[in-house]
Amino acid sequence: MDQGLRDRNGLTLEEYLAAYKAGNYPRPSVTADIMVFSQEEETWRLLLIRRGGHPFLGCFALPGGFAEPGETVEQSAYRELLEETHVEGLTLAPVGLFSDPDRDPRGWTVTNAYLTVAPADLAYRADDDAAEAAWFGVSCEKCDGGYHLTLTDMAEPACVLTAVLAVNIRRTALGDVRDIGIVKSEGIAFDHAKIILEGFLRLTEAGV
Repeated sequence: MDQGLRDRNGLTLEEYLAAYKAGNYPRPSVTADIMVFSQEEETWRLLLIRRGGHPFLGCFALPGGFAEPGETVEQSAYRELLEETHVEGLTLAPVGLFSDPDRDPRGWTVTNAYLTVAPADLAYRADDDAAEAAWFGVSCEKCDGGYHLTLTDMAEPACVLTAVLAVNIRRTALGDVRDIGIVKSEGIAFDHAKIILEGFLRLTEAGV
């Protein structure tokens, strides 16, 4: 890097950085959310945690949390999964960025979602911000303009989470892109119904 180069304002890199004020630019918080899927016979299951604090107290969510200084978001994902579920040793694959400005009532928060497929006998235990952790059976049915997502607690079948999601397909030079919107969501925190649908469709399309 040439320290002597000057920009259009006549500043060297050193001068530019000395004048730069990071606080002048709004910045989002960054989080990671992790989908741990497993298959029991013909049923896909998803590991969810019940939130032990605000916001969405008592609702179910994906394991995850805020990135810390000095770590990548991927490192955050592995750390948060371990802290909240004691799950480790799985390989996480990135699913994508979710950045709707109002997705988190605490403020502007951008999340990167990850997906993994775990063995059926995966050991887990809720900890940290998670009040409990449980496997939920995943059912996804097409409806007019989108999907009806149903998540059923495998141990407590009376606990059922539902969401209706609208899906618009955009054609791009690199393939089709799904734009997913939440029409209605019951019992699922944040925009996690949207993330779960994208992850589940990726999983089934890959023929895992």
